[in-house]
Amino acid sequence: MFKLQKGYDEYVTKTFRLPREFVEKLEKLAFENNLSLNQLVLQCLKYAIDNLDTSENENEK
Repeated sequence: MFKLQKGYDEYVTKTFRLPREFVEKLEKLAFENNLSLNQLVLQCLKYAIDNLDTSENENEK
């Protein structure tokens, strides 16, 4: 299960373009959980990477 948490030690600044509707949903979720938008996006990305199904890519090697 995905649980929201706070805090990371080191950061790098990058810029990404996201659909407006997606950002609005993220902002609402961040507000409701007393998180910054940045903290929420970091956790979503970490969850996606940790749970990425790479089985198809491994078969191509």
